[in-house]
This record gives sequence, structure tokens and C-alpha cells, in this order.
Amino acid sequence: MKKIGIVMGSDSDLPVVQKAVDTLKALGVPYEAHIFSAHRTPDEARDFARGARDAGFGVLIAAAGMAAHLAGALAANTTLPVIGIPCAGGISGGLDALLSTVMMPGGIPVAAVAVGGGVNAALLAAQILAVDDVALAARLDEKRKNDARAVLEKDKALSL
Repeated sequence: MKKIGIVMGSDSDLPVVQKAVDTLKALGVPYEAHIFSAHRTPDEARDFARGARDAGFGVLIAAAGMAAHLAGALAANTTLPVIGIPCAGGISGGLDALLSTVMMPGGIPVAAVAVGGGVNAALLAAQILAVDDVALAARLDEKRKNDARAVLEKDKALSL
């Protein structure tokens, strides 16, 4: 199975990345996490993205706040799918990071999830890998069923 590369721009993004890591662990999806800044360690970020396919990665997740150029910097250096997680911070609660993540020029796509959307980034990355992995697709189906069951149990317990 291909693994998922997770890159955060700073250790301050770790709480968001931890949600992605926990989700991937629960699904049995291999991953590797790193801290590379698009601005402070651009060579390392570029080298990671350029070597990702040969290193066995199938999808990259990039978590960054404020200017949030990390997802775009990775996407500019690989043709693997890149999913950006905008992180809250700065003066606008993550809106700046969201806009920086989604406003990529034509030819360099980056998928984006909600601000702080570590769980959805992991699920989307797993779904991309599951296109070619029947066992992973079955685990994703089971997760959806369990999530639905949990909502229905809360509905039964509701008494207003």
C-alpha cells in the first residue's frame, strides 16, 4: 500500500495534524509526518515533494496557517495529489490560510479541506488510495457505517 506524506509548516500545526494521524492509524493507512516550512526550509520541502513518489507516497497532506504556501509549494514539485489543511492563526481565524490554500494558479491543483480539517484531509487521502485498494475501501465503508450508527444512537438517546 502507498503511504501518505504529512507535512506541517510548524509544530504549532500539530494539533490539527494529530487528528489526521489518528484517523489514518484507525484506518491502518501508513503515513510519515514531517515539519518543513515553505519559507524557512524551502529546499527541504521541495526535495521531499520531488522524491515523494519514488519514496512510496501516494498522496501528500500539507497543514499550514497564515500565508499557508506549503501545499502549493509541495504541489509545484510533484504530480501526486496534494491536500491542504488551512490552520487557524494570525488575524483572521484561518480565512487567510484557506484562501492561500485554495487560490492556486491553473496547472498546480491543491485540494483543500476546512480550516482545521485534519480528519477530512486524512479521509480524502485514504479515499484517493482506496481507488486502487479494495481492502482500504472496505475499511472506509465500515467507518461510514459506524459513524452513521453513532448518530442514530444519539438520536435514540435524545429526549427534549
